Amino acid sequence: MTPRISRAWARITFLLPGRADLADVRRDPRRDLLAGLTVAIVALPLALGFGVSSGLGAEAGLATAVVAGALAAVFGGSNLQVSGPTGAMTVVLVPIVAEYGPTGVLTVGLMAGVMLVTLAGLRAGKYMQYVPAPVVEGFTLGIACVIGLQQIPNALGVPRPEGDRILVVSWRAVEEFAKAPNWTAVGFAVAVAVVMLGGARWRPTIPFSLVAVIAATLVAQLAGLDAAKPIGDLPSGLPAPSLSFLDPGALGSLLAPAVAVAALAALESLLSASVADGMTVGQKHDPDRELFGQGLANIAAPLFGGVPATGAIARTAVNVRTGATSRLAALTHAAILAVIVFAAAPLVSKIPLAALAGVLLATAIRMVEVGSLRAMAGATRSDALILVLTAVATLALDLVYAVIIGLAVAGALALRAVAKQARLDQVPLDRGDHSAEEHALLAEHIVAYRIDGPLFFAAAHRFLLELTEVADVRVVILRLSRVSTMDATGALVLKDAVEKLQRRGILVLASGIRAGQRQVLDSVGALELLRHDGRDHATTPEAIRSAREHLELAGVMPTAGGR
Repeated sequence: MTPRISRAWARITFLLPGRADLADVRRDPRRDLLAGLTVAIVALPLALGFGVSSGLGAEAGLATAVVAGALAAVFGGSNLQVSGPTGAMTVVLVPIVAEYGPTGVLTVGLMAGVMLVTLAGLRAGKYMQYVPAPVVEGFTLGIACVIGLQQIPNALGVPRPEGDRILVVSWRAVEEFAKAPNWTAVGFAVAVAVVMLGGARWRPTIPFSLVAVIAATLVAQLAGLDAAKPIGDLPSGLPAPSLSFLDPGALGSLLAPAVAVAALAALESLLSASVADGMTVGQKHDPDRELFGQGLANIAAPLFGGVPATGAIARTAVNVRTGATSRLAALTHAAILAVIVFAAAPLVSKIPLAALAGVLLATAIRMVEVGSLRAMAGATRSDALILVLTAVATLALDLVYAVIIGLAVAGALALRAVAKQARLDQVPLDRGDHSAEEHALLAEHIVAYRIDGPLFFAAAHRFLLELTEVADVRVVILRLSRVSTMDATGALVLKDAVEKLQRRGILVLASGIRAGQRQVLDSVGALELLRHDGRDHATTPEAIRSAREHLELAGVMPTAGGR
């Protein structure tokens, strides 16, 4: 086996389940089975609701929860992650369904899965740590608002209006309700949401979402409430895997939506896995394996008619709180949902859509952590701005654009803050063994500047303006030992400053240039200027001696013999 093949094989095997995963499964299977059962009970109404909200139907949500949930559990990088259809992904899918139809969504999911596997192979998971907390909080707040708005048509009992802008669709649904109010649907949605929210405070361990949905279904059936529109017929089992939806000619037009879905799947899954790590002691996910597992899950789910999947923060949190210790719990959750699909499809089909809307409304409300939002908004004005912009962009545009905008603003503000740390300070020359007369001449004709912090594009031009304004001196010493980083822009500005000072007859000396900075200075020609006639010195005292010698030769300072 050649070295290249060996490296490729090692990278592949690194992403596959290992003996440690099997050992974790054997540790406490009883707790994991119980946790899996609990998560399945919580996940059932959510899978149905998100499937309906996506536009592909409840059966698509169930297929995703079963197929993607099982594959992500086996191949993912977290022992505690639970995957399936989520509200964030639903937000992205609605406009894709409107423009490309159900087959377009399946193709997008398949393409996104391939992209995620590729990202895993490239070891891209580690970059998730660079997403700032205000972006995450604003993203979550925006998602919660969008999920809530998406439920308005079903909660009001009106057909979903045309359109892909959630604010417009919600307003049209309210107008339709005003023309023909359906108070039965409103009553079911509000009652389910109230039971879920109140029950969670009273008895957090009881799955009140399922209790409320069962109660709503029984009331609708026993009272014969036709206004409470049910989900409708569901297939008794998963369809046979098929690629019939794939149209090679449409791949080009679906590339941008696929990138958006892959980006969101990576972001939400790694966020969810990080949340799970923070809720436990001794658990740490592998971000590359997590991307790999989500990629396989999204490749497989469309073959069975499922929508794209991600790690689900709410279900993962339930999994952790109920004592899960290994991926057996998430796998059990998928298996129980599969049994429900095969055995209870006729019963599930009678659940009122308004009841599912109530489940998702309560879920959206519970996603908003008021304490975290207050803390983030009160931290700094920059953090508050990033949070608000990300949330508004999520609501007005889409999730991927929202994250990009949030990251761009956060990056710009961070650069601004770092650039302010760069300082150009005039420093007094050390008297050393100079006589009072010599030191006076040194102070009169030589000025030393110490540059602290990063010298890069965000701070470089301010540095140039400050440095070239120096007047009435013969020598400028640049002390560069405290420059923490330097880019090409900073090096070019330094070169420009040296050239402008030299044109004015001012000698420029440098001291303390670090090895890592020499390459960038050399690449733009700045180092050549400083090397000329020995102007590049290792230490500041050496530069001062060189400056003194220059002034002596110029007849400005007294020589040793003239004392």
